[in-house]
Amino acid sequence: MDIRRAVGAKAGIPNEKMDDLLRYQESDRFTAREQAALEYAERITRDDLEVTDACMARVREHFSEAEAVELTFIVGFQTFASKFAKALLPKWTPESEAAAEVRRAEARRRRTGWARMLDRLLPT
Repeated sequence: MDIRRAVGAKAGIPNEKMDDLLRYQESDRFTAREQAALEYAERITRDDLEVTDACMARVREHFSEAEAVELTFIVGFQTFASKFAKALLPKWTPESEAAAEVRRAEARRRRTGWARMLDRLLPT
């Protein structure tokens, strides 16, 4: 099981919905709000796509300005964290102080509620 599927399962997302994630635009398993958020996240993270005016209009249709900013932050932060981990974590042993600090930082992040904010923005 990959990390995305494990996190999805822990959040209570049905397997069938996870299976449809790559075709979220055509799937009836996703609400229009979820589709807007997923398209926005995809356009932010992929180098070959731009965040278009039409995409932003769909985001604004389903999210308040504060929620759109929060969604942007979450996507940006998760992208940063993924790149950071890709660059550094394989170089650390599980016993290293750096790896322990990453675990402590992850525990602090969970306590500050990033996952709860995402749950609030995209309830299942």
